Amino acid sequence: MGDTDRKFFVLDTNILLHEPFAIYSFQEHDVVIPMTVLEELDRIKDSKRDVARDARVAIRALEALFKEATPDEISAGIPINRDKENAGHIAILADFELQETIKAFADKAGDNRILNAVLYLQNKRAPREVILVTKDINMRLRAKGAGVRFVEDYRTDQLIDDVQYLTKGFQTIEGDFWAQVDQVDSQNLAGKTYHTLAKEPFDPTYLNQYIIDEESDFVGRVAQIEPDNLTLKDLSRERLMHRRAWDITPKNIYQAMALDALLDPEIDLVILTGAAGSGKTLIALASALEQTIEHKKFDKIIVTRNTPDIGESIGYLPGSEEEKMLPWLAAVTDTLEALHKNDHCTEGSLKYICDKANIQFKSINFMRGRSIQNAFVLLDECQNLTASQIKTIITRCGEGTKIVCSGNLAQIDSHYLTPVTSGLTYMVERFKNFEGSANIHLNGVVRSRLAEYAEENL
Repeated sequence: MGDTDRKFFVLDTNILLHEPFAIYSFQEHDVVIPMTVLEELDRIKDSKRDVARDARVAIRALEALFKEATPDEISAGIPINRDKENAGHIAILADFELQETIKAFADKAGDNRILNAVLYLQNKRAPREVILVTKDINMRLRAKGAGVRFVEDYRTDQLIDDVQYLTKGFQTIEGDFWAQVDQVDSQNLAGKTYHTLAKEPFDPTYLNQYIIDEESDFVGRVAQIEPDNLTLKDLSRERLMHRRAWDITPKNIYQAMALDALLDPEIDLVILTGAAGSGKTLIALASALEQTIEHKKFDKIIVTRNTPDIGESIGYLPGSEEEKMLPWLAAVTDTLEALHKNDHCTEGSLKYICDKANIQFKSINFMRGRSIQNAFVLLDECQNLTASQIKTIITRCGEGTKIVCSGNLAQIDSHYLTPVTSGLTYMVERFKNFEGSANIHLNGVVRSRLAEYAEENL
């Protein structure tokens, strides 16, 4: 690799597991893959963990780059993109044969060998910047403590800098909405009222974003966006608050907006975010039952979610795939019980409803390769998914399928995801201009006053 002002990026294993094609994100810089990373990918690719597929994809991507290179070229570095002038290079560093004087750690543990490799490059390649890229927060701390000057997270998949800037799916207008409108063109189409008005006061705005105000009962949804104008579909707040789905009525305007999107046949993807106890799963399941059983719009309801360490855990549980999944889908079965708690025989009602609605509990790992037709898909706990996992599931959805993705960015269990790099955040940002999707952030905890106080004060 020639001595230029390009930077050296040393990739940790978790970067290639998080984004198998991450090597192509450093086009104008030089990338170094320590041998330790390849050894760790080799161990993971044959494991039963859900990241084994990502490890195999990363290995195939590296093999495609290096397949015609000689050992000397691999050590020196080959161009990442041969068609591009001044393209960066990628090399494999044999970190097991470094000079002893560079050792920062005496043992041969994987992370320590990677740190030794970074320190070796830092000394050998000075004054060029050598940057360790890792999603492991503790690895970043250890690297700085060991003397690595530049350590970064992988940010190519990060669309926003702070989760507080994430669109909530609605705008709240201060005071009375109509008092602030100078000119409007209203018309009736197929029994629905539409208002066309100036776009500027609402910028930035997106398709299917809701507009609510503080004083009057006005609620509108953005139906069309033009360079200077905006067309709002008029939705009465009173009518929204009295809509029913499986005998459930909204407890606040946020649930009412979510229910409107869930029951709208023109919307294929509904994203629900919000705190624990805000009613995400309840209204999603209620609307699924209403449309599947009462209106026969869907043939089945598929419930799925990410299961941490599913490879190790699920195999040891007794029963079929659906029975193995039940411990992770207790939130959904609890919600089903809550919807039928007043029935004469709750257990009998649940069995009847599960059969009638054809409710299927599926593992995310078994969704690959499927094509889901005429189904209502409920994807719970999306905050623990990466962008590529979410893409895998959404691309399974065929004709007549509606998918609801719900999650709480304050409850991320994944080792490598943060609120800004979560697949849920990625999906909200990527789909905000898609006419077939709606996103609603549910404010307020309606589970109980205890849950509400805990959310605010703990």
